[in-house]
Amino acid sequence: MEGGSDAVIRGGGSSATDTHLDYLSADVIEHILGCLGPVDIMRARCCKKWREAAKKTIVPIINFYVNSVDKYNAMAAMATALPNLQKLTLSRPGSENKYNDGEDPYTWVRHEDSSDEEDASYDIEIISNFRKLRSLRLSCTGLNGRYPALFNNFQLLEQLTIDSCGDLKVNLEILGGLSSLKELCCCDDYALAGNINSLRVLKEKLETVVIGSCERVEGRLMDLADFPRLRRLDLCFTAVTGDVRDVGDHDFPNLEQLYCPSEVVGGMGHEFQHVSDVPSVIDAYQRLKERKISPFTKDGNVYYWSLSDESPDWYEGEDDLRFPRPPFMIKFVTAGSRFGWRWCWCDRTGTVVYSCEVNWLDSEPGRESSDYENYISGIQDIESSINFYKGRHQLPTEEEYRRLCLEYNVEES
Repeated sequence: MEGGSDAVIRGGGSSATDTHLDYLSADVIEHILGCLGPVDIMRARCCKKWREAAKKTIVPIINFYVNSVDKYNAMAAMATALPNLQKLTLSRPGSENKYNDGEDPYTWVRHEDSSDEEDASYDIEIISNFRKLRSLRLSCTGLNGRYPALFNNFQLLEQLTIDSCGDLKVNLEILGGLSSLKELCCCDDYALAGNINSLRVLKEKLETVVIGSCERVEGRLMDLADFPRLRRLDLCFTAVTGDVRDVGDHDFPNLEQLYCPSEVVGGMGHEFQHVSDVPSVIDAYQRLKERKISPFTKDGNVYYWSLSDESPDWYEGEDDLRFPRPPFMIKFVTAGSRFGWRWCWCDRTGTVVYSCEVNWLDSEPGRESSDYENYISGIQDIESSINFYKGRHQLPTEEEYRRLCLEYNVEES
């Protein structure tokens, strides 16, 4: 109702209707305004009674997006006229403008569009007036330093997203004051720091924790294992450590998705120190799968692991380019609904070039199954890369690899 709805509220200029509106009680006006979005409420503030009602109105959860000076000025007006705003997204107030620096800012930060003259600086902390906020997103804001006021005043906040705000200094410990927080999403923020153990004060509330590409965030995976409402946990590209084999049947009781960083044994991109560890980690993931927890894919990309070049099981491949490289990478595969894993070697694009046989984690679908045709089609694609290592389900030892190369050389001759 953002286009012309104020005309409806005001009676379209009809003096008779305006007279009737004058008799509406403040409670009724507040109820009417509570059916409108923030822009429409601001337009409908036609007199003192309506302005006072607007201050008390709980604005519906409709996003107000600040990405220009005009939008910033509108937000600044709402901070006093419409303090019960519930959903707000903040980006930079225009490409040539910036918010005021916070405490302890990075001194080397210089915005691309800044000139030698002092740029206009906009007060970000006015959002602390919105005490009824339930959803706040900070995205590409250009904020620089610490802003305690951004996180100390929102006791009703349920969703917090911090996205690509690299110079915004936030420690996870300060988020513990957001006592109603259910969803925390922080991505691509190198200045975000702290230990995930700090989130334990929100144990009874948190349902989603996504902290990605935040390398200063540390802690142990199992610190969140007893969170009763947690459904999604994504800690990829953080410094969190742990081992998926430690996850017991009663840990993470309501988890549906689990994405771990490479420092966790079994995490995305993990480098194994011993080949012998792989089967037990696979078993741990299979148990998660049986609990309907999805740990295998992220954003459409199948999990991958590899053997560390510091492992005692690692060895150099043959210098002769005619011979395949050792299959030191582990990838999961799907054929229809069937799921498995294999040792393989991939090119720079991630395409499997040479592969061992697939170790399937479930049985082949029956011929009468509706999934059978998809399975057969998937199998054909998978088997096209099983050549040099055909018949082998496990990573060959160095001795076995050399022997294969020798046999291959004889066959080529």
